[in-house]
Parts: sequence; structure tokens; C-alpha cells
Amino acid sequence: MAHPIVQPIGSPAMPLDPDSLERLVPQAVDPADRAARETLSLHLARYEFAARVARPGRLLDLACGVGYGTQLLLASNPALGPALGVDIAPDAVAYATAHYGGPRVRFVASDALRFEDADGFDTIVSLETIEHVPDPAALFAKLAALLRPGGRLVASVPTTPSVDLNPHHLHDFSEASFAAFGARHGLREVDRMKQVQRLALGTARRGRRFTRDKLRANLPGYYLSHPDALLRRVATTLRHGFANHYLTIAWEKSL
Repeated sequence: MAHPIVQPIGSPAMPLDPDSLERLVPQAVDPADRAARETLSLHLARYEFAARVARPGRLLDLACGVGYGTQLLLASNPALGPALGVDIAPDAVAYATAHYGGPRVRFVASDALRFEDADGFDTIVSLETIEHVPDPAALFAKLAALLRPGGRLVASVPTTPSVDLNPHHLHDFSEASFAAFGARHGLREVDRMKQVQRLALGTARRGRRFTRDKLRANLPGYYLSHPDALLRRVATTLRHGFANHYLTIAWEKSL
């Protein structure tokens, strides 16, 4: 599926790590890098899902990266806005401001747990975020508190183990454990989307992004010190094969 609306609308690119799969820059994705192309496609599909289920009004994109998803939300759903994109990385925020900033959107650098806003938001989007933070429950509580009554929160996580392979991930989730976050805060689930990314390991290992950014260094050593992680990996591979599964859920806050 083509996604033309993620093309930049501002100045030339600012320096960012083109080898990162954790903070993708669409214009820097190598067409020959299958892992990067598929990862970007999965992210875009999540944003399109979020745009469909969003509530009109004020929008927060927390952990917005370089801002392409924030632009996609506004372009796909004209009822959204004004929008605020928040990311912990100043270079990503600078890129987002230069390429996607405008009268309906601004970007700020902030740690997610320290971010504050007195007015609240009608829609909050935070995709592939909570597996990165030390305290996922605290972050979800923050998001629920920032949501206006009747507003909607859209978030996503991997639901197959990822901590063993991905050094940027701190927590693993199942579909049930992720859905429980919303129930814990009295949010009603209104929709969900599941995604599967099949892994062609032989091809992926030849892509520099996969080995440099995506795989944990000294994986055998990690498994020796974390045998439970190895057991989870074996069980997941037997059940799902070489594939990553993801879940995006939209919740609604009561009036």
C-alpha cells in the first residue's frame, strides 16, 4: 500500500541515524532493506487505524518520532487538531518541526512520564512506546489522565516476545496483559487491530539495520543468563514460527 502523505513538507533532512528501526525516517529507508520497509508499513497501518477511530478535537501523538505519523493522522482525519507531537529525542523533534510542523501541529521534546498538559486531549496516540519505558503502568496511567472524558486512547505493543532480541525493549506483553491496562483504568475497548510480520532471517541478516539496531549483541550470552527468555523464544517459535505479532487497541474514556 502506498502512503504518499508521509512525504516531507518542510526543509531538507536534518541529521538522524538512518540505521534505526526504533525511530524510522521514511525518506531514509533503503528500498532494498526489507526489514525497514516492512517496519515502516506496519507503523503507517497503525496510524491509519488510529485516524479512523480518533475523536475530533485536540490530538496528542506521544513518542511521535520524526513526525510523519502525526502528519498522517491530520491528513487522514480532518476533524483532528490542533495536534501536539511529543518525543524524548530533540533531534527527532527538530526534524519533525522542520518537515511536518505547521499551523495545526507543533512538536516538543519531553520525557513521556514528565510531560504535563492542563487542557487534556480528545485523542491520544502512543504507538510502540510502553515496551520501552521502565514503568509501563505509570505511563499508561499518565495517558489515561491526559485523556478528556469521552476521548480515545490508541496504543500498540508487540505481543510476541521481543526483549530477548531487541535491546531497546524492556517489557514483553501478551494480548491479555496489554488489554488489562485499559480495564484497570476504566477505559472501554472500542476496537483493535492485529498485525503479523513474518521474518525472513536470511534476507534480514544481510540488511545493516537488522543487525546493527534490531538484534541484541551476544544473544547466546543473554540466553545463558536469562534461561526463561530462551524458553519463551522456543515456545513462541514453535507456536508462531519466525514472526512478530503486534496489537493496537483503541480505548474510550467514560463521560
